[in-house]
Amino acid sequence: MSPDTPVGMQLPILTDCCPPSSAVRDDDAVSLAAMFKALADPARVKILSMLLNTPEVCACDMAGQIGKTAATASHHLKLLKEAGLISGERRGTWVYYRVVPERLKAIRDALTLDAS
Repeated sequence: MSPDTPVGMQLPILTDCCPPSSAVRDDDAVSLAAMFKALADPARVKILSMLLNTPEVCACDMAGQIGKTAATASHHLKLLKEAGLISGERRGTWVYYRVVPERLKAIRDALTLDAS
């Protein structure tokens, strides 16, 4: 309130200055948070980046690429798979991983206004 406004006089509330923004729905927010939690580690971000830039990667190549032991790489792959961001296919001894494009699209759509 400015010093010139008489006591007891209310200023009008502006309601038309900005269009309302849409917010992420509660159930989408829970799902998105789980995916972001899965990406909250640099090794998992590196894994996802590798998978986004090639059709698939063998688990046997992951450890060296992210600078971790095979056991640690396996743990990170498990977390990404549980979040639904990647899928794996066993071929003999090895598992080959790829990105799940629908999940990445879901992230983009949920965070974008007017997603369709």
